[in-house]
Amino acid sequence: MSSGEVVLPIIDLSGYIDPKSPEDKQRVIEEVRDAARQYGFFQAKGHGIPLDLQQDLLRCMSNVFNLPKDEKLKMSFLENPCRRGYEAAGMSHREGDALPDAKECFFVGREDPEVELSGFYGPNVWPNLPEADFRGPTIWSILLEGLNQPLDLVEQFAKRPIVPMKLIRYPPHSQAAAGQFGIGAHTDFGGVTILFQQPGKDGLEVWHEGREEWIEVPAREDIYVVNCGDMVQRWSGGAYKSARHRVINKADGERLSCATFWHGDVHATNPLRPDDPNKETVGLLLAKRFRNQYSFTKEFLAEVGVGAA
Repeated sequence: MSSGEVVLPIIDLSGYIDPKSPEDKQRVIEEVRDAARQYGFFQAKGHGIPLDLQQDLLRCMSNVFNLPKDEKLKMSFLENPCRRGYEAAGMSHREGDALPDAKECFFVGREDPEVELSGFYGPNVWPNLPEADFRGPTIWSILLEGLNQPLDLVEQFAKRPIVPMKLIRYPPHSQAAAGQFGIGAHTDFGGVTILFQQPGKDGLEVWHEGREEWIEVPAREDIYVVNCGDMVQRWSGGAYKSARHRVINKADGERLSCATFWHGDVHATNPLRPDDPNKETVGLLLAKRFRNQYSFTKEFLAEVGVGAA
């Protein structure tokens, strides 16, 4: 269906990051709160990431994905205890989808010297990527203030956050099989997702429940896409949405994007509602969601409160 006139709002975060007045900051809080409630998604400008850094990221991604196939497969994420590295096209098949995703990916995360907690912490397979100054805690802070919660909760929530990054390449639409998506419809698991799209390479669509249609999200230069995951929806009591989304490469040629997922600390509990009687941690929710996909150690499952059986 056509998305008609429905478009995701573009919010200027500079009013929160570098406010000129209290009104500037409050405006951003209200705009993010309203977008997270209505759509679960919004577009962001004024984020402070230099354009040349964004262009460097695209070049780095192309360098990795253009390596010979056998070289990429040597870096398979399936052979890495931290699930960092390369995922070939067709390896991700979502339950309910007729065909696997057409995309290929490369996973990185925060660089740690030792493998810990079943690989949620540890070294990268290929760490030579530019580092952005845009961090999830800024979005978490805005979301917290949107629910009238104090900002010091972020410090309690983010001492050693889990921050996986997924680099993605989609093949030309002509190479996909009939009925095959770049990424099939899904919701994100956890906290906040920050998505960088290659400018001019459209493909992302977000499901709008009220109108029961897909909203196209154009890939604009210097504009990021931000969305809430299932954990945020759960922890906000449904105030913030975790919306289904999918990718269909509509551009000529390949399409690149980069998604950074910011979940918070393994042992953190709900910062959006500190009085929440349910004390499920980030680690517990991760274990429940991905237990059939990850090889969790008995020690990790015990540490996050899941029985090993």
